[in-house]
Amino acid sequence: MDYTNHNENDGQLSSLIHHQRNDLQKLLFAGFGSRFLAYIIDLIVIWSVNTIVTRPLLRLVNLEDAELWVPMFSAANITTSIIFFAYFILMTKFFRATLGKMILGLSVVSFKGEALSNGQILFRECIGRYISMAILGIPYLVVAFTKRHQGIHDLFADTSVIKNKFRKLNDTIEERPQTV
Repeated sequence: MDYTNHNENDGQLSSLIHHQRNDLQKLLFAGFGSRFLAYIIDLIVIWSVNTIVTRPLLRLVNLEDAELWVPMFSAANITTSIIFFAYFILMTKFFRATLGKMILGLSVVSFKGEALSNGQILFRECIGRYISMAILGIPYLVVAFTKRHQGIHDLFADTSVIKNKFRKLNDTIEERPQTV
């Protein structure tokens, strides 16, 4: 029988993981394409809710054409914005993923600890997302170029989106101390 020294193999694997950590993490975290597709799915869900529920309710209570000062502040725009931000905040808080992310096997992770804090969620999904959208969505492109595929809203909140099948592997990599 051939016996191999598992400790020696484990040491080599550990060394390889340590030296290739950044490259490995680029594979473990969701890139621009999968995150963009998840976002499109989420926009379809939000559009559906607004079309099926919100607009008929506004019509029912005769607020369909109501405006505050300018058309941008119409009842329809305000309720659409509330639904948009509430969807992202609540789905991330309770499931760590929106429906689009769930379908693609992705979830939001925190780099500050195990669970996402309420502050991280609010900052990521409300303030960070608003900032990213206000500049024509260009800050979302940062996802394609950062080590852990983080968008501006992720960088602000110290979060990212990981592929669920690699979550355990990433936790193991994160636990190993970096020595250079």
